[in-house]
Amino acid sequence: MSSSDRMTHALAHGGLELPQGRIALLGATVEDMGVFAATLPMCEVLQGFKPESEGWAQRGFTTSFRGEGPFDAVIVSVARARDLTEDRIARACALAPGGLIVVTGAKSDGIEPILKALKSTIVLDGQLSKAHGRCAWFHATDALADWARPDMTRNGQSDFTAPGSFSASGADAASVALAEALPDKIKGAVADLGAGWGWLSREILKRDGVKSLHAVEADHATLDCARVNLQGDDRVTYHWADATRWVSPQLLDAVIMNPPFHTTRKAEPDLGRAFIQSAARNLAPHGAVWLVANRHLPYESTLNELFRNVDEIAGTNRFKILTASRPLQRRR
Repeated sequence: MSSSDRMTHALAHGGLELPQGRIALLGATVEDMGVFAATLPMCEVLQGFKPESEGWAQRGFTTSFRGEGPFDAVIVSVARARDLTEDRIARACALAPGGLIVVTGAKSDGIEPILKALKSTIVLDGQLSKAHGRCAWFHATDALADWARPDMTRNGQSDFTAPGSFSASGADAASVALAEALPDKIKGAVADLGAGWGWLSREILKRDGVKSLHAVEADHATLDCARVNLQGDDRVTYHWADATRWVSPQLLDAVIMNPPFHTTRKAEPDLGRAFIQSAARNLAPHGAVWLVANRHLPYESTLNELFRNVDEIAGTNRFKILTASRPLQRRR
C-alpha cells in the first residue's frame, strides 16, 4: 500500500481533513500521486531525488528542491534514513508555521520509531494504521526544531555528507575495492555515474591523465556535498541527473561507477543494468567502463550484450570488479 492509499483512507475514515490553501508534499514518490491528483493546483512537491522530481513534473505538478513557505499543510513521507526523516519533519514545521503536518510511511521504512518519538514530544491530532504502514498528523510546533539537521556534516574522513547520503560515515567497502583496482592509465573525459558525495570521484581525479570528470548524482543534497568535497579541481562538472537517463555533453573515454541496486529495501538488479546501459550509450567507440557490484548480481550478461570485451579484474567473496570496453551500440 502506498502513502496515497493510506492518505485516502485517513481522509475518508480517519478524521483527517486537509486545509484549503497551499499544500507541500515533502519527499513523496510518484507512486504516492493518486489522492493528490484532485488537489493538483494546490500541491507543490519538494523532492531532491531527480528521477522522482522529474516524474512529478511530467505529471503536471510544481516541483522544487527546497520550496518557499508558508504552506497551509505539509505531508511528509518517511525516508529509510531516520536522520533524513527527522530533518524533513522539522523542516515541515518551519515551512508551515501553525499549519497541519502529516507524517506517513511504511513500517519497513521506520514509521513506528518515528511515531513513538513524536508521541513522546508532542500531542498528535490523529493517527491510523493501515496494512503495512501508519499515518499521523499534528499542528506544526517549535518543539521539534532540534530534529533539524545541518545541510552538511563532516564525517570521520573530514568530508561533508548530507542527511540520508549513502555511506555517510565514510567510503563504502565496494567503492574502496573499485578504486584500488582502477588502472593508472585512465585518461581523457570520464564520468562517475552515481557520484554520491564525491569519494570515488576524488580517487579518479588522482590520475593526471583525466582531463575532465562528470560527477552525475541524482540526490541534490548529496551532490552539493560533492561540490564542496571536490572544490578546487576545475576538471569537474556536476550534474544533478538521473544517471540512467543522463546524456553526456561529449562521448566519453571512460565511465566508472558503483551503481546502486535498490531504491527500496528490495534488490532491483534492473537499476544496475540501466546504469550499464547508460555507460554504453555515453562512451566513445574506444571507451571502457569499470564498475563494482555485489558478487550475486548478474551484470555480466548485460555487459556482454553491450560490449565486445568483458573481464573480471579483481574481486572478493563479496564484490567483483568488472571492466568492459568497445561498446557495440552508438549514441543517436
